Amino acid sequence: MKPLIVKRELLCLGALLLLTPSCGDKNGDFDASGVFEATEVLVSAQGAGEIVALDVAEGETVEAGTLLGCIDTMQLHWQREQLKANKMAVDSRQCDVPKQLASLRQQLATQQRERTRYEKLVQSNAGNRKQLDDIDAQIALLEKQLAAQSETLENTNRSLRGESLALSAQIARVEDLIAKCRIESPLSGTVLTKYAEPGELAVQGRALFKVADIENLFLRVYVTADQLTRMTIGEPVAVFADDGTSDRREYAGQVVWISDKSEFTPKTIQTRNERANLVYAVKVAVKNDGYIKQGMYGEIKLNR
Repeated sequence: MKPLIVKRELLCLGALLLLTPSCGDKNGDFDASGVFEATEVLVSAQGAGEIVALDVAEGETVEAGTLLGCIDTMQLHWQREQLKANKMAVDSRQCDVPKQLASLRQQLATQQRERTRYEKLVQSNAGNRKQLDDIDAQIALLEKQLAAQSETLENTNRSLRGESLALSAQIARVEDLIAKCRIESPLSGTVLTKYAEPGELAVQGRALFKVADIENLFLRVYVTADQLTRMTIGEPVAVFADDGTSDRREYAGQVVWISDKSEFTPKTIQTRNERANLVYAVKVAVKNDGYIKQGMYGEIKLNR
């Protein structure tokens, strides 16, 4: 009977050891765990037409603002040329107001000199008063003609300037459409997926490729209320990522965002206090050395 009892006790002890967490248990060594995320941008076509070039490949690193491809702009080019020709024609119809009024101004100046001369003759009783009155009437008529002609020419020029401004706006719009046919990445990063190829037709909003900044990652973790009181935005924390089957790499992280609302613990996230139902999301910025991948699990350890 004794060997049987001893054997049963050994089996119970072995089962107890299997159920007891080891000193290197992941959840016991860290304050919170989560998943690494990257800033992703889905680059879509802003223009419409045939994709003439798209020089990107999955896994390739691209720089922000670099020309990566283009959409056909030939129709937009000819439309812009036509608008420029129309604008040139409109501008050529504008009047040179001073030149157009020069003749009337000359006649008015001549009559004013004549009036000065006849006024002196009348004052010396050597001239006819009626001639002076006729000159005054002629001056008044010329002044009215000058004012009316000036207003007509100014109105014509204003109308033509309005047409010219409208054509300039249309030209600027077409040039903006041409600029939007350039395919660029809004951020520097790595191309994750390519959705289009040269020769295909693009419409506004069609996805061309997806790019992500994998050099600057974020670890989204969930912490309990008691842990939240020990964290502040900008605080440095230790971040750990899996390295093989048992080892971990340590990185310097910084808390960049703390949610102002609590939520229920996600099923895939374990916190140090597993009994807490409500947790707060926290984002920790991490500089990637190339070993961290999107979707990998990571842990943090608070410094206090």
